[in-house]
Amino acid sequence: MPQRTFRPPLPGGLLFSRNDAIILLLVGTLIYFGVRLAFNAPAVIQGPDIILEPAVLPYYALLSLGRMLAAYALSITFSILYGYTAARRPGASRWLMPILDVLQSVPILSFLPVVLLSLTAILPQRLAVELAAIILIFTSQAWNLTFSFYQSMITLPRELREAAAIFRLSAWLRFRALELPFAALGLIWNSVMSWAGGWFFLMAAEIFTLGSRDFRLPGLGAYLQTAASQGNTPALLYGIGTLVLIIVLLDQLVWRPLLAWAERFNVSQVENDQPATSWFLNVLRRSHLMDGFSQWLVAPVSRAINTAFNRPAQIIPSLEPAENIMPRPLARRFLRGLGFGLLLLGLGLGAYEAAQLLLTLPLQSWLTIAAGALATFLRVALAVVIALLWTIPVGVLIGTNARAARVLQPVVQIFAAIPATALFPVLLLGLLSLPGGGNIAAVLLMLLGTQWYLLFNVIAGASAIPQDLKYTSALLGLKRWRRWRILILPALFPYIITGLITASGGAWNASIVAEYTHFAGKTQQVTGLGALITDSTASGNYALLLASTLTMILIVVLVNRLFWRRLYRLAEYRYRMDQ
Repeated sequence: MPQRTFRPPLPGGLLFSRNDAIILLLVGTLIYFGVRLAFNAPAVIQGPDIILEPAVLPYYALLSLGRMLAAYALSITFSILYGYTAARRPGASRWLMPILDVLQSVPILSFLPVVLLSLTAILPQRLAVELAAIILIFTSQAWNLTFSFYQSMITLPRELREAAAIFRLSAWLRFRALELPFAALGLIWNSVMSWAGGWFFLMAAEIFTLGSRDFRLPGLGAYLQTAASQGNTPALLYGIGTLVLIIVLLDQLVWRPLLAWAERFNVSQVENDQPATSWFLNVLRRSHLMDGFSQWLVAPVSRAINTAFNRPAQIIPSLEPAENIMPRPLARRFLRGLGFGLLLLGLGLGAYEAAQLLLTLPLQSWLTIAAGALATFLRVALAVVIALLWTIPVGVLIGTNARAARVLQPVVQIFAAIPATALFPVLLLGLLSLPGGGNIAAVLLMLLGTQWYLLFNVIAGASAIPQDLKYTSALLGLKRWRRWRILILPALFPYIITGLITASGGAWNASIVAEYTHFAGKTQQVTGLGALITDSTASGNYALLLASTLTMILIVVLVNRLFWRRLYRLAEYRYRMDQ
């Protein structure tokens, strides 16, 4: 098989293609229409009271867990379908990956008021707020899962692809027996990160104030936010303790069993001498009840799904005369062109109206946006560099050492899942007395909210290094830096790039809560694009909100095009696990 060569991420070395321009135009138009629809929302909305008694915590935790589970189910379904389509459909990645770049660059908390207000304009208030909370949590969970699955699809080892071709596996069998198992470990680790990201934004999802409109839902996030806003330290500690308990239970009963179960999917010719273990998985394997459940429910459902999706295509001869068949491609092209023309017309009208709204901003506002964008960019770069320095060695230690993993894995999951937004107001009070304390606090919160994306991807990559390659490096006497340079870093490279893409996007999103905080009746903000978005949201300045949001989207897409996407292409064509 000829060796594939490196290709630039965009044809002709262009920074933006026509597809990118259409996608950016579409997203900007949708944001504008959402803002216009938001004008029709009720002028005054009063949310329910949040009780800070410890007795309500189990009920609040159950409500939040249900929203997280609904958002995760939506996220994993979206990620697999989207990643598979982008990797397997010819030409699909030219559209779908730029769309994903734009979507993960949309600031979550500037997207929330548009969703909330537009939904309350057309749906009952409680249903609208519930759907908006689930959508917000979904946007904090889906992108890293999608990037992870797409990365696994495009870096599938050559021998596995050749085996699937030799055995003539159908598309469904190839997905079920090859592609999904190969991606399983990365998906599980990124699922841990997705839940941590969901907990991070849960406070914003369950309680949100926009002028005289008070959107809130009873839940653990609203409990923590209310306790932080009132400066009620005992209630805040009760809420964090409840959250930590949930995280520990999820680690022991869900994530650790899944990681131990996924060990079977490692691409290696030698069995791991230190496999991941789980006491709960051992209990399930020895349980007669689970055997019966698997035999009488799981197996029949699995067979039914295989039968439904693995059915060979039937060739049914057409009964229509040839003259009725020939014009169909022309009619299809006409309908496609008509639909595309209507789409462009709608985009043109929306872009014109959005431009009219943006033109209402004075020059001083645009200069403020430019200064804020530069300040936020520097904070994001600093947070990503700091995260890169410590997550790689720690991630490799956890991913390659079972003893260290048993101790550090639950600790890391607990710290990753504790919402930094709950602790940040308390940390802020101690940092404000330092020179540049506001900027230090903003970088710290960005770091707390994004470093875990990189860490969990590094752990997944280190766990996926084949055991036979580790033995070979030991036999060759590769030690310390040579082992890192020849084996570990090349094997981790695709996972590091995936983590960096999602971490940098997450840092831009975290800037919205890092640069503008409200605690115990006091507001603290620093110069930055995130602070502008939060301030314009609170004041209802939709022109400034639209301009700031579009600026952040454009910057994140530019960074992805100039830097991350090129490294992603390098990972795809040079650092594959082909043996």
